[in-house]
Amino acid sequence: MKKDGEEISTQMSILHQTRKESPCSACRGMCKTFEPHAWRKICKSCKCNQEDHSLNSDAEDDRKIGRLLADSKYSNLTARVKGGDGVRIYKRNRMIITNPIVTKKDPTFDTVTYEWAPPGLTQKLAIHYMEFIPKEMQPISGTEGAYYRRRQLMRQLPVYDQDPFQCHALSESEVKSMEELVRKYKSDSLGVGEVALPGQVGSAKDEANQKQKAEATAQFTNGKVAKGKPQDDPASTNGTLAEAQPKNEYHCELCKQAVSTESPVVYGERAGYDRLWHPACFLCTRCSEPLVDLIYFWKSGKLLCGRHYCDSEKSRCIACDELIFSEDYIESKGLTWHKKHFCCVECEQPLLGKSFELEQAKLLCTSCCKSIKKM
Repeated sequence: MKKDGEEISTQMSILHQTRKESPCSACRGMCKTFEPHAWRKICKSCKCNQEDHSLNSDAEDDRKIGRLLADSKYSNLTARVKGGDGVRIYKRNRMIITNPIVTKKDPTFDTVTYEWAPPGLTQKLAIHYMEFIPKEMQPISGTEGAYYRRRQLMRQLPVYDQDPFQCHALSESEVKSMEELVRKYKSDSLGVGEVALPGQVGSAKDEANQKQKAEATAQFTNGKVAKGKPQDDPASTNGTLAEAQPKNEYHCELCKQAVSTESPVVYGERAGYDRLWHPACFLCTRCSEPLVDLIYFWKSGKLLCGRHYCDSEKSRCIACDELIFSEDYIESKGLTWHKKHFCCVECEQPLLGKSFELEQAKLLCTSCCKSIKKM
């Protein structure tokens, strides 16, 4: 794996580019090709969400996550794109396992490729981690699990929640508001889970951090460095080596069940190393979905995916799926819209000041609603 700062080359595609073959999984083969709506994140043909068509390539996903982690404390998980003017890409860890198949004839090999695996582990521990993930969610290349991962990347970490230039017609003040939100969550909430055996998380990193803190807090007395212990840093209560020291018994933060000291667990540095989770319990508190690639947001003592963290900070337009940075918007029955997007999902008729119906969170004019009910 390349070190932080090294350049890697990659061929990038245009985000949201329409592909010749992108059938909709939700339509069970009825919709063969994605037809992008001008501003809704749906297919014009089948009205399903774009993630149901799984449009992003690996390169697009890696670039999106690279942008998310860049300028954060997790930038070491990214690398510079060759010729990319400072653009960084996610150093996604893949795992390839080759098992010999012994027969009476010449031996053959069974190769399994995981599209993502926790970084920094021995292959044995990484495989052990995967054993705790439901089979249908294991990101094995060519399987439903790999497709599930890519769909979750789009759903949990939409690019328009981090890049104002992927949004539709934001004003200058709205762009600044979004950039401030992104800076805030990168500084205060964004995290990437670490996999280890209980009590064995990141000890080398913690020792290095403690050494740096000791050097930074050493007090000068009469022109000499004091030989006593450095002062305690109140900010070090989360993620210190003392908290990660082995103990007799561990319990999962979510299910509260005991955890074997021989089983891999997930730690979240933002949560503090006194908390840990079973691999299958590292979930978003709001949607109860596994946190894709262990990328989480920590807020008010809870794990959140990127989507639901942003929803806790700003309202989201139910029509275009983007965050609302304007103070002038429409709200009805707990749902919100940009004013310009308050229109019928079928005929696109503006509905501000007109009668409308809400059917399963879809805004309809009375005429389209009647037509649909007759079908």
